[in-house]
Amino acid sequence: MKTAQWKIGTKIRTLYLVASEKGLQGIYWKKQNAPMAKSLQGTSPEIKILARAARQMEEYMKGTRRTFDVPMDVAGTPFQKSVWKALSGIPYGRTCSYQDIARGIKNPKAVRAVGTANGKNPLCILVPCHRVIAADGSIGGYAGGLVMKRRLLELEKKAV
Repeated sequence: MKTAQWKIGTKIRTLYLVASEKGLQGIYWKKQNAPMAKSLQGTSPEIKILARAARQMEEYMKGTRRTFDVPMDVAGTPFQKSVWKALSGIPYGRTCSYQDIARGIKNPKAVRAVGTANGKNPLCILVPCHRVIAADGSIGGYAGGLVMKRRLLELEKKAV
């Protein structure tokens, strides 16, 4: 399957978008092992998806976009996908706990597994894993680092 990668600079951090012909496969903090697109002007499906994702990420960073409608092409276990689907339901500017997600997927004892799946989310920001915090209200962890998590939460708080 053909893939392409695009680097975007945001006010928070540089991100790398990777797309296949079917959809966005990931938003990463570091360059991935996928060919870099020369531009976003092409007509191939993966380039169109990258262009759409880049535009929507820019709008999100400006505070003018709260939801995304980019097609996704993510690989994961059925459990991971159920967690990622639940993450997508967390409203913009709000947070919930790992326990809330576990209850939401009808597996209340899977709090640690939810945390692990959350950390493996390949579509950070688009699938808002940064909105999940610890039950005691502390910020919890984040694959992109706690500074990044705080910045994303602050960005959303300002725009609400």
